[in-house]
Amino acid sequence: MLRFLGRHASLLAFGVVAAVVLGPLTVFWPGAGALAVALVGAVGALAAHARATALRARCDVLSREVDGLSKRLLRAEALAAARPEPEQAGLAAEISELGVEIGLLSGIVRDLTAVVGVQDAEVARLKAAAARPPAVPAAPRPAPAVPQPIVPPPVRPVPAEPATRRPAPEPAPVPAPLPAPAPAPARPLPPRTVLPRPEPLPEAALIAAFEEDGLEVHLQPVVTLPQRKVVAYEALARLRAGTDLLAPEDFLPVLERHGRTTELDRRMLQRAATVARHLGSRGSEASVTYGLSPLSLYEPGFLRWLARLVADDAGLAGRLVLALPQASWRSLDAEQAGALGALRGKVGFVLDRPQDLRFDGAALARAGVGQVKIPAGMLLRPERPDLADIAVEDLVTALARAGIRLVAQSVEAEGDVPDLIDLDVALAQGSVFAAPRPVRADVLAAPPAEAGPPEPPEPPQRRPFRSFLRRAS
Repeated sequence: MLRFLGRHASLLAFGVVAAVVLGPLTVFWPGAGALAVALVGAVGALAAHARATALRARCDVLSREVDGLSKRLLRAEALAAARPEPEQAGLAAEISELGVEIGLLSGIVRDLTAVVGVQDAEVARLKAAAARPPAVPAAPRPAPAVPQPIVPPPVRPVPAEPATRRPAPEPAPVPAPLPAPAPAPARPLPPRTVLPRPEPLPEAALIAAFEEDGLEVHLQPVVTLPQRKVVAYEALARLRAGTDLLAPEDFLPVLERHGRTTELDRRMLQRAATVARHLGSRGSEASVTYGLSPLSLYEPGFLRWLARLVADDAGLAGRLVLALPQASWRSLDAEQAGALGALRGKVGFVLDRPQDLRFDGAALARAGVGQVKIPAGMLLRPERPDLADIAVEDLVTALARAGIRLVAQSVEAEGDVPDLIDLDVALAQGSVFAAPRPVRADVLAAPPAEAGPPEPPEPPQRRPFRSFLRRAS
């Protein structure tokens, strides 16, 4: 309702003013009222005709673009037929991309054609309404005199014989009041993907599973918008305890109480480095991000061990990315800041798990942060707007001035994708694009020189932005 009023506020205001002005004018001066109504109809018809003309011009432009893309596709197919067999593998991807673009533009042309048809019908209706003179209301007639009723003389009642007393009629049942209409529910937050578990496992079983190498690495891609091309992966820890596969929120508190979070981070970083090496050996430019526990920063020697890990292999430069929560970036001491500064150029840095949207882009850029990960719900449905220094619409631009890219996390509803595109968010991650998938054990166990590629998640399929296109029209 609010969006409808926002888009048609001027039309509603114009209609209210016209009704207030033209109503009395039509009653007292019928001729002037008829002329005013005709003028209003003519102005509305001209406005609708102008908009229909603009939409028709857009349709022509898009038709020419579709024609150009069709010619490019025909040339690409001709070149594919003339090229040798090994070169046709890369050309098939280009042809697929062109086909997708042609499909998107065809959808745009169809939507604009429907809009132009509706506008033409509206123009015809307004022209017919302007040509028809308004009905002039008849002058009010005086009310006829009502004759006074003749009151008859009072009649004395005659005593009647006693009769059997009739039972009083039962009162009509009072209809039950209709229930008040329930208010329209607000747009709910998309549910988070949580691995169900019937009952919590004992801490001893979790520690035993962790020590018996029940730790698994799952990869979830980070894609570009609106192309949905995979550009990075996030390494997520999962713990296999018997037949249960546990998410970090189920076993991480237990590891923290037993002081095992640093060991978890060491093992996950070693495996993330192995995955990054294999991606590089396959010619992929995708990086691998892992979210560190804040407690590991206070562990003596952890950052020095991390420096030795990345120093042993120059191929990890820029491919291994560390993610730290916003609270950790704000509470770094001099020693931790110096140790992280020594890692700049060898690993990348990401800010995730934000508590609010107050970001100092210049300070983050000086610390080497290249990305900021924010949940999609915090961007699209902020619970407290006062926790941000700038508007959400300007957040991407403010971070881009400092050379920082914004990544929308936990995108779990297809309807949120057009809204993120409206905010100029270039990178996104969530189950709507691809769910986390495990890395093969043989990939993690193989040496870097002979390792095969990890099993990445299935590439996300392109989906038409039909809802986004309707809103843009």
